[in-house]
Amino acid sequence: MAPQVELALAQIQSARDYMLGMIADVPDDDWFHMPAGWPSHLAWQVGHLAMAEYGLALYRQRGRAEVDLQLMPSTFRKQFSRGTRPEPDPAKTPSPADIRATLQRVHEQVLAEAPKFTAEQLAEPIDMPYAGSATRYGALLFCAHHEMLHAGQIGVLRRLLGKEPIR
Repeated sequence: MAPQVELALAQIQSARDYMLGMIADVPDDDWFHMPAGWPSHLAWQVGHLAMAEYGLALYRQRGRAEVDLQLMPSTFRKQFSRGTRPEPDPAKTPSPADIRATLQRVHEQVLAEAPKFTAEQLAEPIDMPYAGSATRYGALLFCAHHEMLHAGQIGVLRRLLGKEPIR
């Protein structure tokens, strides 16, 4: 495995472990609660992380693949992509169990595919939008940074839902 991939995967896994700890004790009934003055809910945050990990660690690395439709339907990607608004009606959103399952499927696919990425592939440029570096490696690294950014939002949501902080 390329050393860059090893570093990126360690960061991605660390961010994922932290985020999963943040949501572990939040009951499904609270996933769609949008506290007063807060523009999001847990279902959107976690769905967005699944969609973003797919986009940054798979799609940006190798384009679309046949397996992608099994990872998440296009409606899921559209519902949780950048710039979308959380849907407060649980009937119009995948269930927390479905969101968690999608998150897991995408993550497992990243862990299966990423070790095959080469240093040469990671040096290839990507188009806008990007953060940090306009390369495939930059997208892979940003995956962990993006997850931690949303973990901060999830941390605030936890507090607004009456949960104790994790750290």
